[in-house]
Amino acid sequence: MIVTFCGHAQLSQNSDVEKWLYTVTEKLIEQGAASFYLGGYGAFDSLAASVLKNQKKQHPQIQRILILAYLGTRQDVSDYDGTLYPPLETVPRRFAIPRRNRWMVDAADVVVACVLHDWGGAAATLRYARQKGKRIISYKDTE
Repeated sequence: MIVTFCGHAQLSQNSDVEKWLYTVTEKLIEQGAASFYLGGYGAFDSLAASVLKNQKKQHPQIQRILILAYLGTRQDVSDYDGTLYPPLETVPRRFAIPRRNRWMVDAADVVVACVLHDWGGAAATLRYARQKGKRIISYKDTE
């Protein structure tokens, strides 16, 4: 099972979201989640990567994969088990992140979302996941 994440670049309830992410990822690992696709930008992505780093201590079989939006940029990949670059070579740079996000949704079985308002890139990605009929686990549903 492949899991990806969708959330805002800025978060205000970090400790609540972190606890929720830990619970959600633990359940998904118990259900067979093995690969976690991460975008690597913003507060929610960083929080998800941190939670999965801790989860990996108890579940060494999980893979934390950074999905790159650009080739040739310097990005710290030390907290990940690997990287993937979707077929974005012909995509203009300004569209690379939204296209990468759609690719992640297409590849995933489950989308874990922390989208608290309906504008911006995270909201657009979540709408796309809904259109694709993906299984979505949303922080907003726990509020």
